[in-house]
Amino acid sequence: MMQEQYTKNEPTVDVNLALQHGLTEEEYGRILKILGRIPTYTELGIYSVMWSEHCSYKNSIAVLKTLPRSGGRLLVGAGEENAGLVDVGDGLAVAFKIESHNHPSAVEPYQAAATGVGGIMRDIFTMGARPIAALDSLRFGSLDNDRTKYLFKGVVKGIGDYGNSFGVPTVAGEIYFDKCYHENPLVNAMAVGVVKHKEWASAIARGAGNPVMIVGSATGRDGIHGATFASEEISEASEAKRPSVQVGDPFTEKLLLEASLEAIRSGFLVGIQDMGAAGITCSTSEMSAKGKSGMKINLDRVPAREEHMTAYELMLSESQERMLVVVKKGCEEDIKKIFSKWDLHAEIIGEVIDEDRLLISYKGGIVADVPADSLVLGGGAPVYFRESSEPEYLKETRSFNTHDLPEPKDYNKVLLQLLASPNVASKRWAYEQYDSMVRTNNVLLDSSDAAVVLLKESLKALAIKTDCNSRYVYLNPRRGGMIAVAESARNVVCTGATPVAITNCLNFGNPYKPEVFWQFKEAVAGIGEACRAFNTPVTGGNVSFYNESPTAAVYPTPVIGMLGLIDDLRNVTSSAFKDEGDIVVLLGETHGHIGGSEYLSVCHGMVASDAPELSLSEEKSLHNTCLEAINTGIVKSAHDCSDGGLAVSIAESCIANATKRIGATIDLEGHTAGARHDFMLFGEDQSRVIVTTAPEDVSNVMAIAKKYNIKATVLGTVGGQILRIGGLIELKVSAIADAYNSITHTMGA
Repeated sequence: MMQEQYTKNEPTVDVNLALQHGLTEEEYGRILKILGRIPTYTELGIYSVMWSEHCSYKNSIAVLKTLPRSGGRLLVGAGEENAGLVDVGDGLAVAFKIESHNHPSAVEPYQAAATGVGGIMRDIFTMGARPIAALDSLRFGSLDNDRTKYLFKGVVKGIGDYGNSFGVPTVAGEIYFDKCYHENPLVNAMAVGVVKHKEWASAIARGAGNPVMIVGSATGRDGIHGATFASEEISEASEAKRPSVQVGDPFTEKLLLEASLEAIRSGFLVGIQDMGAAGITCSTSEMSAKGKSGMKINLDRVPAREEHMTAYELMLSESQERMLVVVKKGCEEDIKKIFSKWDLHAEIIGEVIDEDRLLISYKGGIVADVPADSLVLGGGAPVYFRESSEPEYLKETRSFNTHDLPEPKDYNKVLLQLLASPNVASKRWAYEQYDSMVRTNNVLLDSSDAAVVLLKESLKALAIKTDCNSRYVYLNPRRGGMIAVAESARNVVCTGATPVAITNCLNFGNPYKPEVFWQFKEAVAGIGEACRAFNTPVTGGNVSFYNESPTAAVYPTPVIGMLGLIDDLRNVTSSAFKDEGDIVVLLGETHGHIGGSEYLSVCHGMVASDAPELSLSEEKSLHNTCLEAINTGIVKSAHDCSDGGLAVSIAESCIANATKRIGATIDLEGHTAGARHDFMLFGEDQSRVIVTTAPEDVSNVMAIAKKYNIKATVLGTVGGQILRIGGLIELKVSAIADAYNSITHTMGA
């Protein structure tokens, strides 16, 4: 029976209060039917966070289920645990996942970015995996805007301070700037960890009578309703949601990491789950539902750092650095000793029960009594497939004739302008705030298309990359989704790695708007097609809807986190040109596709036409060509052609090794037949990689390319301190480096 004395001072629950909590009238009626009565205020809060888009995926799960979520090296797939798990041989598995912290970063960039890193790390080590690397994918408005600079600096500092203090290197990422992200930045954090086979943990509750413990930090009022805040559009009122942003403590997280891994290895645990979005509510309901059981929880036993907290606040708080663990009965003191050793709370707050029920008590009475399964994805949480329609803007963008553009008079100026573009230029100012060398796992010290991290236990290595060109997705969502997967795969291939699996962070606008939902389902379809073609199943990830302000939605931005495996460290390859006299070879074909390109945006001020064509079979053949050439030992450098096209990629390879910059002479004869020079040099055709090889190995590269039916073209020779391209471009390597490093100087590094 509900505790009348406690609940009588709470707000009266009705449909209007439910609407204020982000629930619909239909959903409120559904709750009434499930419970057979009016919910208490605490119960309303529980349903509102668990049925929010952030927790329930109610507007996305039907589409997400179309993605390939099995096969390849996959051990634990999407939605099964806190993170996906991939077999990398030698008795080892890799856990990896990416998540968003977008809305909080718009109002409190430093803490939001920091806690985003902390949250994704907990997802990894609750699997029993020790984190070895972090990545990020960041999107901001125009860099000439003061608010953008404020958000940018705050996010970068938050990521750096938390990761550096926690002791996990940030090894790679991407930063893009576009006015569409002005009011709604995107902050996506990815983490990677390693665990031995059969030693990973599960987020499950089972075994009636087994104690339930909360471990880690005390609970405060920070982050309450963070999940629902992440499930609504940014508005002028968002600043008032600052209390919905959690506050992180990386030093406590480090203690929690070590204690959790020790507890998992002890054999005393049944299950463990991070208290992320929705806090105690989420972990109790999801662990119970997974184990087809329930819990009795006494909130009086929850360590609180603030006085007079209500049951509603305790259940919904998103205070950081906390875990919920289910312990084997009789092992309670053993677990307490482990966490006490690391100076952390470990309090018994309840027990597992053998029925589908969350029974929450406080101050001597029951404040919530709900079926656990009714709260979760795959259980009673609502599932919708929203109305969709093709956006009207596509008629205008696709009708644009790129051949109406004037040709540049000064190609040197264009190349320098592109190299200085915030989306192409060096982000060293940001990355140097991150400790990339802690744990000494990082292999490549000069530039590469993906980060390469050593697996010390096996002498293999991982190549990891985040990638998405949101302009392509805006212009053609399905093809843009395919390209995001293809380019991230190509990036790891250029380091010598075989792509094995992806995680994704799908950032879109309001799914109730038909045009936005059409973008979403089309992009997911494209991602699925590409993943099937490359045998890279989706291990999980995150959907972030409502990324829009009163003025506009952000570009649809499905960020791909790609994992690749390098079996032989001797084959690790960087993007930097190496030696005088090496031959530059282009693998793939150039047609001069300019739609959605950096050139079109920077030099002509428009995002128009269509995304580049992409053949998945040709892309896969390119991967095979590149990998076989690298594994044969005849490739000295490999670099993907992407933002800025062929000329930018060649220029980047000239300066990729800061201590050994080197020029090149490129001959365009036979490569630009009948096409405009600017389109050939700056177009962003897909499925292209620039490799260098010794003169005596050129024929071998050509033979491998022919084997896979990939066009291979000798472009020129490495050498000197000047980059010359076809009589159109002639620049000192030092001038290229100055343009490329311009943002670092602008940001005051």
